[in-house]
Amino acid sequence: MALQLVQVNFKARDDAALGQFWADALGWGVSSEGPGVTNVEPLNFTWPDPTAVCVDVVTVPDPETVRYRAHLELATTSAAHQEELVARLKELGATPADVGQGDVPWAVMADPEGNMFCVLEPREIYRDTGPIAVVAVACADPRAMARFWGEAVDWTVHEVDDDRAVLRSAKDVGPYLEFRRTPNAETVWTRVHLDVLPYAGDDQATEVARLKDLGATPADVGQGDVPWVVLADPEGNEFCVLGRG
Repeated sequence: MALQLVQVNFKARDDAALGQFWADALGWGVSSEGPGVTNVEPLNFTWPDPTAVCVDVVTVPDPETVRYRAHLELATTSAAHQEELVARLKELGATPADVGQGDVPWAVMADPEGNMFCVLEPREIYRDTGPIAVVAVACADPRAMARFWGEAVDWTVHEVDDDRAVLRSAKDVGPYLEFRRTPNAETVWTRVHLDVLPYAGDDQATEVARLKDLGATPADVGQGDVPWVVLADPEGNEFCVLGRG
């Protein structure tokens, strides 16, 4: 048994506006499963598929109070592409951001609702990921995160040391999931978290029980009576186990 990492979830003041920003940024399309939810995914995409981790934008009453530790990093193919992408993102409403990064070759930006993300300089490892190169999560212990997430989802652990754990789909497609040791990780907050999905034929409750055995704990983020289950990994990073209904 294992789960699929299918999307990142953004909490927003305006799901339609923020969803359109990310669709334009990634060159993807938008759809909606209901009021207050905007789905962003590649054109002609059949969900779920490991070639892409999609974006789900959900309007919540007070997004400023939401605290997660994940962010997106976008891929580029050349220095010119990076420069062009940064300029286009600014036209779409993104702004430069300073998180104390200093003089680095990547650009740190914030989307129109203030969610930080990075536009990476060209790196060979990310040439086949699609527009999202990395889903990055701040943590205190990458080795512990590799142990948990390496069992939780059907992704392969490519690299792990004291500073970073790197996972990718077992089919070697799509973006990477990277857990990075971050001093004072508790102070690194975004409004982005991970959503996972059981495979067809697998039972949500059974998967939730398995995750608890691995060290996950139930989490209450005010979700109420919903068809997904909110858990926290061993470092307190909340994530959702979706249902297949």
